[in-house]
Amino acid sequence: MDDSIDCLIPTYQELNIEQIKAINNNSFVVKYRKNDTIFRQNMPVSQIVYIKSGLVKVFKESGKDKNHIIKISPSNNFLGLLSSFCKNQYDYSATALVESDIVFTDINIFKNVIKENGNYALQIMKQLSEQGLYILDKLINLSYKQVPGRVAGIILFFSTEIYASEEFEFPLTRLELADLISSTKESVSRTLMEFKNDRIIEIDEKKIHINSMELINTLSRIG
Repeated sequence: MDDSIDCLIPTYQELNIEQIKAINNNSFVVKYRKNDTIFRQNMPVSQIVYIKSGLVKVFKESGKDKNHIIKISPSNNFLGLLSSFCKNQYDYSATALVESDIVFTDINIFKNVIKENGNYALQIMKQLSEQGLYILDKLINLSYKQVPGRVAGIILFFSTEIYASEEFEFPLTRLELADLISSTKESVSRTLMEFKNDRIIEIDEKKIHINSMELINTLSRIG
C-alpha cells in the first residue's frame, strides 16, 4: 500500500492504491451537529458509515418514547456494520452527541474491495466480532450488576475510553444514561448523588470529577 494516498476510511495497511482510490471516489463526508440523526432504524442500508471524528449514540427505538442505547461510539469506528451484511435496513438508529464528521462509502464498492482483498476482509470480520462481543458483554453485565455497578462502569467508560481524563462532562442526559444501563432516570440520579455524598466523585450538573478511581474500578468490577 502507498501511504502517500490517504483513505477516508481505515485501510488497516491492507488496501492497494487502486482500492483506496475506488473507496475515496465513492465516499463523501458529512458534518453533523449535536443531536443530528445520522441514520434511523429501518432505513435502507446503502452506505458503509464511519466516524471520522466525533461521538455517536447508537440506540434501538422501541416505541412509547423509550430507547435502548446499545453503545456510545467514538471517533475511528464503523457504524452499522452488524446490519450492513445481513439485512438491507438498519436495525437501530444513530445520533451525533457532539459535532461529528461522518464518512459514507458506497456499500457495493466496499463489498467489491472485500471480495478482492482477503486480508482486508479479515480486518472487517474482526471489527464485526468486536462489536458483537461488546453487545454480549454488555448483556451479561446488565444481568448481574446492580445500578451502582452499572453507573460506575459508565463513569469508567467515559473517563478511560472517551476522554482519557478523570474530569469530564457527560454528553448524555440523565434519561439517556438510564437508557444506556437499562435503569431509570431516578435511579441514576440517586446513585450519582450517593457517589458524591461518599466523596467518590464530585458532580456539578453534567460535569464529573473522579476522586477515587480505585473505588470506581472496584464498584464497576463487583457490580
